[in-house]
Amino acid sequence: MNVFRIKSVEQSMHDTEEPEHQLKKELSAWDLTFFGVGVIIGTGIFVLTGQEANLNAGPAIVISFVLAGVTCGLAALCYAEFASTVPVAGSAYTFSYATLGELVAWIIGWDLVLELALGAAVVARGWSAYFHDLFGLPSWLAGDDARPDIAAILIVLGLTAVAILGTKLSGRFTGVLVVIKVAVCLFVVAAGLFFIKAANYSPFLPPSKPSASDAAASDQPLIQAVFGMTPSHFGAFGVIAAASVVFFAYIGFDIVATAAEETRNPKRDVPRGIIGSLAICTLLYMAVSFVVTGMLRYSDPRMSTSAPLSEAFQANGVTWASKVISLGAVCGLTTVILVLLLGQSRVLFAMCRDGLLPQKLATVHPRFGTPHVITLLTGCFVAVLAGIVPLAELSKLVSIGTLFAFVLVSAGVIILRRTRPDLHRAFRVPAVPWVPILSILACIWLMLNLSLATWARFLIWLAIGFAIYFTYGARHSRVGRAGPADVSDRRVPERLDD
Repeated sequence: MNVFRIKSVEQSMHDTEEPEHQLKKELSAWDLTFFGVGVIIGTGIFVLTGQEANLNAGPAIVISFVLAGVTCGLAALCYAEFASTVPVAGSAYTFSYATLGELVAWIIGWDLVLELALGAAVVARGWSAYFHDLFGLPSWLAGDDARPDIAAILIVLGLTAVAILGTKLSGRFTGVLVVIKVAVCLFVVAAGLFFIKAANYSPFLPPSKPSASDAAASDQPLIQAVFGMTPSHFGAFGVIAAASVVFFAYIGFDIVATAAEETRNPKRDVPRGIIGSLAICTLLYMAVSFVVTGMLRYSDPRMSTSAPLSEAFQANGVTWASKVISLGAVCGLTTVILVLLLGQSRVLFAMCRDGLLPQKLATVHPRFGTPHVITLLTGCFVAVLAGIVPLAELSKLVSIGTLFAFVLVSAGVIILRRTRPDLHRAFRVPAVPWVPILSILACIWLMLNLSLATWARFLIWLAIGFAIYFTYGARHSRVGRAGPADVSDRRVPERLDD
């Protein structure tokens, strides 16, 4: 059993032409940009900004967003090259299959299941809280330790239906909500400028101080535990620790790559969608975090609540603004859930099509052109997670899973440049191998600043994935059944190589 067998680029492209597995190509660069902005602007800008400023970075949270954005930007260049060269559903899973082999591809696919499903469930819980605040709905609709979160379940199931009805419909729906939430972010910046107090920026980088003695040892960042450092908040390490957490705010731009197979001109439009959406969101994050920490001092307890933006305006007597911000949050989190569901279903679709999961699930609806079976199963799974599973601690797994995917994609660019220099690359990462190496180092550094408990849960998840692969996936793999000759002797379909 060769677990490092590679599925060639040609075979990946050929599989997209199979009638029973063929997705509709109807997305443009604008659609992809809206998807990217739709999934990035969400929990990070409405929640994490204040919480991490209060806990780790102070006003220097702006720098944390820059560090996280630069790390994502380096990885985005690598994603753009891969997605323009291999425009196939599956994103990092597909790219890893073509460069690092089947076992690594399975690991990254399993990792993306964790990132996207858990991310969607976490965001659905946040959506429920903001929705209740905005409309004053009965408390029984919101979940607690004894009752399921009905609103979270309903929003996930409703957006699952939208995802099944068509990718173009999902794009238009996302586009409308993206316009609303970007307008709300611009409102926060423009209105908040009038309430900034210079004293709130002093000190801009608060001095480092030890963590509370009663803090759990498992919450200590891995790098501090390895080198015996005293756990601390603020200072330079606080800014980096905050960057590791607010990295959660950027997850999802890679989902644009999962839509490459459904894009009319993927070699041109996918790089534009990935890089454009990331640039827009980084600027918005920086502007909002700068304004909010100027409106309300970072040490104020109200910064650590679930709605720091609203609290900042209420602290300055602008109580009506909280409703506007809640509206933006509801719209923002709606698009995040939808795009995460789309990305999750495409990754699982690619894995099922390859036989690593039951191949019968990889069927496409004859009218809507979407993987309706896997989308429905994904939606139901996420709805259960969002409705009844406690997610406060598990949400930290999303960041480490995403960073791990970025490491493998960045390494894959270097490998594919050496193993397949003949491939036409519509977009090329500059200064290879140095840019991918910088991306790998930046991602690993952020991973090292995540807690010991997060690393332990991540390793357990990977162990479960290994068990499934060796008991099912390795034995049912289409690449394994086809043999080397059948896999490598395919030519790239001409219309995908235009």
